[in-house]
Amino acid sequence: MKPIIRRAKDARVYSMGSMTARFIADGDETGLRSSVSEWWLEPNTEGPPLHSNPEDHLFYVLAGEIAVYLESEWHIAEAGTYVFVPGGVEHGFENRSDVRSGFLNINTPGGFEEEMPEIVDWFAANPPGEAAGQQE
Repeated sequence: MKPIIRRAKDARVYSMGSMTARFIADGDETGLRSSVSEWWLEPNTEGPPLHSNPEDHLFYVLAGEIAVYLESEWHIAEAGTYVFVPGGVEHGFENRSDVRSGFLNINTPGGFEEEMPEIVDWFAANPPGEAAGQQE
């Protein structure tokens, strides 16, 4: 492995309608130790359907607020909030607010980014609707 410096303009961007992921570091660059991405959701945007992944997710809310589903309930995570989603735990996220919101996502181990082309195709066929507006 080598040290990495990645400028914002060099991130790999995946557009999913009103949601965008910017991958900053991939598993192949980190020896599969992690992958790092930013996820940005426009106002009132649903995220992916509830799902689980084998890797751990670490979310850090950068701007706005994100509704996060964990352990059978929704939680509101405002800017500055850290969320840990262990591998295998059903989760989801959406932006229920009227402002653009985003979070940093670190996956351990890395490799999740290899699924992004399929995820983009899924969102193209199933565009996110307006968030349900359920509150915590």
